[in-house]
Amino acid sequence: MARSDLLIRGGRIADPAGDVLLPGDVLIRDGAIVEVASSIDADVPVLDATGLVVAPGFIDLHAHFREPGQEWKEDIASGSRAAVAGGFTTVCLMPNTVPALHDQERVRFVMARGREVGLADLRVVGAATIDIAGSKMAPLGEMAQAGCVAFSDDGHPILDSGLMRRILEYAGQFELPVVQHAEDTGLTRGGAMNEGVIATRLGLGAMPRCAEDIIVHRDIALLEITGGHLHIAHASSAVTMDLVREARERGLQVTCEVTPHHLFFDENWVASCHYDANYKMNPPLRASSDRDALIEACIDGTVDAIATDHAPHLPDEKEMGFGAAPFGVIGLETAFAAAVTVLLPHLSLPRLLRLFTTGPARVFGFDDRGRLEPGLRGDVVLLDPEAEFIYDVASSASRSRNSPFHGQRLRGRVVATVSAGRLVHGGGNRLH
Repeated sequence: MARSDLLIRGGRIADPAGDVLLPGDVLIRDGAIVEVASSIDADVPVLDATGLVVAPGFIDLHAHFREPGQEWKEDIASGSRAAVAGGFTTVCLMPNTVPALHDQERVRFVMARGREVGLADLRVVGAATIDIAGSKMAPLGEMAQAGCVAFSDDGHPILDSGLMRRILEYAGQFELPVVQHAEDTGLTRGGAMNEGVIATRLGLGAMPRCAEDIIVHRDIALLEITGGHLHIAHASSAVTMDLVREARERGLQVTCEVTPHHLFFDENWVASCHYDANYKMNPPLRASSDRDALIEACIDGTVDAIATDHAPHLPDEKEMGFGAAPFGVIGLETAFAAAVTVLLPHLSLPRLLRLFTTGPARVFGFDDRGRLEPGLRGDVVLLDPEAEFIYDVASSASRSRNSPFHGQRLRGRVVATVSAGRLVHGGGNRLH
């Protein structure tokens, strides 16, 4: 009997599209869903989902696993373990590794390593420019042929407007999105946190919100010329949300993601955390009004996906002082709980799950996942949305420990994760 045959029985099945939870079973054979019904009998292993919500496996559009080049922070094996612990069965890896993922060979290497590890399905966002240096366009066609799902210089904005125009035009020929890290670095150079009274009081270099807004506005203007698909990574600004709404009203294909940490925290946490660099990320934690705008954008459908921007760094790097420490936090294992804690009072659970499933699937064109329907991949997550716990980063599967959620009381736990019909995390006591 193949390990990819499984019957998930007795849970409440979430239908993000239909905004309902219905009791039922899910049957997977050879890694694909073959039946979803109120009651199913089959001679295969049974995963008991009694008392739990059964949802499609989560899709993360934005993560960093640091392989190749910085495996001491994270590698594909440890990153994959963290992913499935957080319910993510598909993870899109950003290209700012060492060396950068800017050609066919490097893209194929990462995807092959993901298959060797065999936990989550790893996809690659290829570099938009050579060495993500922002001067010469990378061979987008070759990378598309190798299986890239998008193009980006994440961590480095594409500042040259003429180059960005050509990248949008060329990526559009392959019907793949361009993912922009929206930051005018002329305004943020030397900055460590959001510009405002708190930065001034703490004596920290500032990163104004308009640095994001300017690039988003420019890129939307370019998109009107080029067509194609622009995706805004880790959006953090209320103005960005307005710009995305207005662009869509004009018929432009603009999508965006937000991170769990920008939904959960604001700049006040930097003041209260005693210069803890685990609250340092790029874009920085913004004003409370920006955080409120992101939450509202999740509620009204402006936000397409919650993406983790999982960015591992070792403790000695984060202990260099807030100004000198690198940007970035880990977040795969806390993403669902953070979203439930913040959003569930405002959204039904199925609608919240859209931000982890059907939303990101639509953004990157994953037609074979994100829903529980016959013929799609057997990616499933079992959830307890009512479970409350205090997060201890020492329990993380990641090699790094740079989480702002350490010690936070959260609600919503991932109980088990099934990838292509295989139980890859938790749930062992429920498997019969």
